[in-house]
Amino acid sequence: MQKQAVTPFLAAIMLSGCGAAEQSAGGNRSFDIAEEEAAEVAADAADAAAEEGDGASVPSGDIKVARAPQIAYTYRYGFRVDASAIPELQKAHAELCESKGAQACRILNLSQSGGEGDYASGRLELEVAAKQARGFGEELGKLAESKGGDPIETSIEGEDLSKQIVDTEARLRARIVLRDRLMEILQNRSGKVSELVEAERGVAAVNEEIDQAQSWLAEMKGRVAFSKMTINYNAGYPSGGGFFDPIRNVLGSAGTILGNTIAFLIGAVIVVFPIAILLWLLLWSRRKLGWRFRFWRKDKAANKES
Repeated sequence: MQKQAVTPFLAAIMLSGCGAAEQSAGGNRSFDIAEEEAAEVAADAADAAAEEGDGASVPSGDIKVARAPQIAYTYRYGFRVDASAIPELQKAHAELCESKGAQACRILNLSQSGGEGDYASGRLELEVAAKQARGFGEELGKLAESKGGDPIETSIEGEDLSKQIVDTEARLRARIVLRDRLMEILQNRSGKVSELVEAERGVAAVNEEIDQAQSWLAEMKGRVAFSKMTINYNAGYPSGGGFFDPIRNVLGSAGTILGNTIAFLIGAVIVVFPIAILLWLLLWSRRKLGWRFRFWRKDKAANKES
C-alpha cells in the first residue's frame, strides 16, 4: 500500500478508536480498510515481539509481557487490646513500618476513635512490598502479643491481574507501532495537506491512548509489587448473649447512668434555684413591708359591697 493512501486510513483508525462522530456513506469503505490496517499493525507488533522473544522491549519503553501470574494481594489483620494500649500499639506498628524503609513499607492512613471508658478503636493502612508482606504480618502479630493484644482477624485476598496486564501491554505495543508509522508518514510529508492534518490528529489521539495505557499498566504493576495491608484495633470483648447479658450491659454502663442523673439534678437546680429565690423575696417583701397591689384592693372592695 502506498504511503499516500495509508495516511487517511491510519487517521481513520485513531478517530474511530477515540469515539469519533458517525461516518458518512462514502466513508464506510475507508472504515473497513482502516480496520484491516489496524489488524495488520497489531499482527506486525505481535510478530515483532515473537521474533525478539519474551520480555522484548518496545520503542517507547522497556515494557515486558507478563508470563508469570501477576497477583495483587490484600492483607487484613485485627487485634483486640485495652483501650488505653491502642495508641501505643498503633504507634509501635507504624514505627516498625518506617524502620523497613520507603522501598519496603509505606504508611497510607492512621486513625483512632473513642478513647472514652472501655470503648476505643483504631485503624492503620499500609503498603508493603509483596515479597515481604507475609513476614511483616508475622512481625505485627508478635509485636501485638508483646503489648497484650490478641489476634482476632487474619485474612489474605488475591486478585489475578495477569490477563489485564498482558492485554494492556499488547494494546500498548500495537499503539506504539501505529504511532511510529504515523510519525514516519508525517516526516516524509507525502500526501495532501488535509491528509497530513488528519495524520497529526491521529498522532495526538494515539499518544493519549498510549499515556492512558501506560498509566493503567503502572497502576496494576504497582498493586502487584506492593500489597495493601489494613490493621484494625478494637477494645472490649464481643457480647455472648443470654440471661446475664442485659445485666452485664447495665453494670457496665452504671457510671454513665449515674453521671447522667447527677447532670440532670445539677441542671434542675441551676434553673429552679434562682426562680425560687425570686418568689421568696416577693413573699417576704409583702409580709414585712405591707405591699398591696391594686387587684387585691379591687377584690376586697367588691367583697365589702356584696
